[in-house]
Amino acid sequence: MAEMTSTHHDASVDPAEVGRFEAMAEAWWDEDGPQRPLHRLNPVRMEILRDWLIAHFADRDAGDRRPLAGLDILDVGCGGGLLTEPLARLGANVTGIDAGADNIAIARAHGAAMGLEIDYRAETAQALLAAGESYDVVVSLEVVEHVADVAGFLASCAGLVRPGGAAVFATLNRTARSLALGIVAAEYVLRWVPRGTHDWRRFVRPAELRRHLAPGGLVIDELAGIVFDPRAGEWRRSRDTSVNYMALATRRADAES
Repeated sequence: MAEMTSTHHDASVDPAEVGRFEAMAEAWWDEDGPQRPLHRLNPVRMEILRDWLIAHFADRDAGDRRPLAGLDILDVGCGGGLLTEPLARLGANVTGIDAGADNIAIARAHGAAMGLEIDYRAETAQALLAAGESYDVVVSLEVVEHVADVAGFLASCAGLVRPGGAAVFATLNRTARSLALGIVAAEYVLRWVPRGTHDWRRFVRPAELRRHLAPGGLVIDELAGIVFDPRAGEWRRSRDTSVNYMALATRRADAES
């Protein structure tokens, strides 16, 4: 959940955030543990991500069991692999990176146990960019609000997207509603996540996300909100982006990365 490491001198790295998520590394796959909110978010996150990528890469068949086959996808801040594994099952060639070596160890072991071939690395987006790597798709979900340098982090992610490729981000909007629901309710009332997990001041508005991605040649094409339906007890896709939202950003096929 945190793309932050001290191994490489990346200005986006926040060692305190790295430590926070590494401390929970053993519990990544415990659906009733501290990562329970991500487990419950995953179905709708994957639905949106799958739909967007199938629509963007026009040769994809929505009815195919492996519609992402052949796509090189980078999961930045992969944590224990909660998103990385479903992407691999959809046929993608997936690389998962995370600043926390403990997180990567858990992800690698779980992926191997599931029989999945995933390239896991304790690495940062900045380091991969410096090495000249590139991908069809870069995804980074619930990570942006935890980095120290949002502009630098997003620039690195943008630089890794190939011409004609896409990037997908999920984060929290900085609004009065997100303060009430994302901090007060989620951390103090409902206790969905440990207190102190989020800092409202680090939440990123869609306009800010758009502005940070523009210099890297990425344009936001789609926004989708994710809201909790208390009657159904599940998260659903919504037009309401005032708290949790996802964004699809794309690079023109004739643009240079």
